[in-house]
Amino acid sequence: MSNGDVTLTPKIDTKPKLERPKLYKVILVNDDYTPREFVVLVLKAVFRMNADASQRVMITAHKLGTCVVVVCARDIAETKAKEATDLAKEAGFPLMFQTEPEE
Repeated sequence: MSNGDVTLTPKIDTKPKLERPKLYKVILVNDDYTPREFVVLVLKAVFRMNADASQRVMITAHKLGTCVVVVCARDIAETKAKEATDLAKEAGFPLMFQTEPEE
């Protein structure tokens, strides 16, 4: 039998450090041809914004030239930007949305 001695072995638990995915900004670029009402409509339809938020984003882009619409994962940002830009092209407007990495 044993004399009561217990041998402890250290448990090594190695978990890989997972980094959060880089975030990307979707940016609305102002132009002088797309009607404000259409911009608001696109923001509501594609980005699921309410009327007040979409109006504020549109006015900010109008005054400053650009405005960040949303910050999200890269694939989502690129999909939303393409969807919004394509919707404008189908309607005959040069409205543009761009993506860039969040810093």
